[in-house]
Amino acid sequence: MKIVILDAYTVDQGELSWSALEEFAEVEIYERTSPDEVITRCKGAEIVLTNKVILDATTLNMLPRLQYIGVLATGYNVVDLEVADRQNIVVTNIPAYSTESVAQMVFCHLLNIVGRVDHYARENKQGKWVSSPDFCYLDHHLFELNEKKMGIIGLGNTGMATARIASSFGIQVFAYTSKDEEELPFNIKKADMDTIFQQCDIVSLHCPLTETTRHLVNSERLSSMKPSAILINTGRGPLVDDKAVAEALKNGTIAAYGADVLTTEPATADNPLIDAPNCYLTPHIAWATQEARQRLIKICTENVRAYLDGEPVNQVN
Repeated sequence: MKIVILDAYTVDQGELSWSALEEFAEVEIYERTSPDEVITRCKGAEIVLTNKVILDATTLNMLPRLQYIGVLATGYNVVDLEVADRQNIVVTNIPAYSTESVAQMVFCHLLNIVGRVDHYARENKQGKWVSSPDFCYLDHHLFELNEKKMGIIGLGNTGMATARIASSFGIQVFAYTSKDEEELPFNIKKADMDTIFQQCDIVSLHCPLTETTRHLVNSERLSSMKPSAILINTGRGPLVDDKAVAEALKNGTIAAYGADVLTTEPATADNPLIDAPNCYLTPHIAWATQEARQRLIKICTENVRAYLDGEPVNQVN
């Protein structure tokens, strides 16, 4: 039996190990795989592991020996599930491995915005504090999070973890969720979408990307927010209309945007958010703490073990 890992570098830059998979089969590891290399590399493999390499209908039809696809992420849109079903290929994903890491990134962005940490660190390197006539150098308003209102859109694993951290800062938490009010912890109040965007000082996006949530944040919704409001997106890039957010930042419709995701990734040079004022972007790294990546490999290994034992877990098809 052979296991092929198509894009291991996304998960492991050399400091982690896939050796636990060698218990099951011969393992071939590729750092990256281009579209024209997929079929050649997967031929003869019963198990293929992929993070972002696409396994579409054409590819799957060329791999008759393939029995199992392990997606090395929570999202699994890189696999044509309909064709996988027809060919009796089991497809699994890795759920909830990065919950704490993503929630942590929400507050990395938020604390940077309200405390201007990056700004002042750069100003210090340019000698602004050294040349200040005062004991401190202050050129921006700073804000406390205590008693601010935070609206969380989507109260799954990361939304709930974000709410827990928010409460520890003394933030009042409101959530747009399908959960009943009685199911929510005491520190979270259920609210409708309009109320959250109109009344909250911070809005954090944690809902899945669907046809109904695509461009959930558009010009109309942005115009309903406070001019002092902060928008955070560690969910999916297309939850927001990039152009509309860039315009809102330029016009002062909202105060700041912190995001770990963009509509097109890697970022394109012409994305209007790249140069937008008070826009803080990280390159889709919220999931990528060492602990989360170790957890991902461990869950991946257990997924493969369960499949080989005839009792698949985390199956998505």
